[in-house]
Parts: sequence; C-alpha cells; structure tokens
Amino acid sequence: MRIASLVPSATETLFALGLGEQVVAVTHECDFPEQALEAAQLTRSVLPEGLGPAEIDAAVRDRTDGGQAIYELDGELLIELEPDLIVTQALCEVCAVSVDDVRAVAERMSPPPLVLPLDPTTLGEVMTDIRTVADAAGVPAQGDALLAELADRIEVVASAVAAGERPAVAALEWLDPPFIGGHWVPQLIDLAGGIDVLGLPGERSRTAEWSDLEAAQPEIVVCMPCGYDAERSAQEAFAYEDRLDALEARAVFAVDASAYFSRPGPRLVDGLELLAALLHPELTGPPLPGRSVALSL
Repeated sequence: MRIASLVPSATETLFALGLGEQVVAVTHECDFPEQALEAAQLTRSVLPEGLGPAEIDAAVRDRTDGGQAIYELDGELLIELEPDLIVTQALCEVCAVSVDDVRAVAERMSPPPLVLPLDPTTLGEVMTDIRTVADAAGVPAQGDALLAELADRIEVVASAVAAGERPAVAALEWLDPPFIGGHWVPQLIDLAGGIDVLGLPGERSRTAEWSDLEAAQPEIVVCMPCGYDAERSAQEAFAYEDRLDALEARAVFAVDASAYFSRPGPRLVDGLELLAALLHPELTGPPLPGRSVALSL
C-alpha cells in the first residue's frame, strides 16, 4: 500500500505502526521520525516568515475569516504519487490543508484513493484514530500492540501520581493573545496529577484575557505555544515575562509543544509523562533533558 500523510500526527502514527516504508509523501511540517524527512513533501505554508505571535494570530484570522487556506497542497504531485490511502484531518484549519481540497484532488485520480480524515478532540479519540489508521492500512495487529503499549504507559503515570497533591495548572497554547489549552490537554493535566483551572476536556482552545489567568490563580503555568519546541517556547515566554510573573505561580515551564502536545498522535503519551515529571518530580523523577525549560521569571 502507498500512503500519503497530510498531517504530522498521522505521519507519526503511521511510522509507529511500522508503516514507514509505505509512506510516500508527507507535509512540510512532518519532522518525526527523522525518516519522514526523506518522503516527498506535498504542502507549504503561505504565511510570511518572521512574524511575531500577535502577527501570526492576525494573519491566520485574516485568511481563515476570508475563506483562504493557510497551507497549499501540491495536487499534481499527489496525483503523480498514486497513493492508495490519504490520511488527513478536518479538526483544525490552522494545522493542515483543507480536507475539501484533498478530496477534490482524490476525485481526479483513477482509481480514487481512500481519504481518511482524523478529527480527535480527546485522548480517547486519539487512541481510537490509531486503531482506525491501522485498520485502513491493513495492520490491525500492529494497532492493537501500539495501543496496549500506550495504555500501559498511561496507567504507570496515573498510578505514580495518585497519592500526590493536585496543583492548579494553567496551560497556554499561545501567548499573544493568550490561548487556553483545550482538546486533550486538560485530560493530560488531570492524568498527570494536576487540575486544569481554565481548560475543558474535548473543547477547542480559546482565547482569554490575562486578567482571567490572574483570577484563576494557577500554581503552575505550562507554556506550550502550538508548533514550537522547548527552546522556542521559552523564548516566547520570556518575551511575556511581565504577564507571566503577574500570575504569581510557583513554577513556570516551557515545553516542546510540537513534539508532545500540539499533535494528536502517540507522542501525547510522552507529553503526559513530561507533565507528570513537571508536576510531581518527587513521584515520577525529573523530566527528560531537552523536553522542557524551567523558567526563572
């Protein structure tokens, strides 16, 4: 089977299922595992480079409000590669090419490939999508094995933090304007032994005022700007040092959001393990190097 992946989380899932050799094309943002970089790239961003957080937010809003896409799809290359399966998503218009554009290209192919959109909003739905991808690719046994491994790791974390106190946590997926972490993030915080004071499980990320964050009185703030690694997240956090300092949290962390929180794939469990290590290092041990930065504000 020849597979095209049009969303990074799907690429990660396909490789985790042992299907890497069958992945013939990915997006320009598919950077994990490293082997994914060898596949043909089908997309590009239309946003100019070098924009700040507020400028990125404004540019995204302008294009989406006007019905314009954030990414462009190389439809001719997709047709040339003749995939049997195209995995995409319709959850977030900022995260991937339009599923309608994908279907329009697929209809031009003979025979038309299966277009599989993934739209998880909770951790459970992410796990269900792993099974869906495995079944569509004809490897249900690999899907069962991967899900069993992830479930075991989740249980290890939940058991380790069960006896600990539950600090109030605020997760920020963007800083200008501040976005409250949604979808699966509140669940990860709960499983890691914390209480999300602003996010709701399964609900979309939403904007908030800094005054809302102050009123919530978080004990721990986790900065996870969508698509950024730990170093870039830390840079963004330091740029809003005054705002974060006003929250009077006892700890502020910047994390590798791109790897462990933004993408609804298997590495969300790595994100869970990271959160548990940040919230309860006395119970789980310290976080692995390179995945987070403890900020002194």
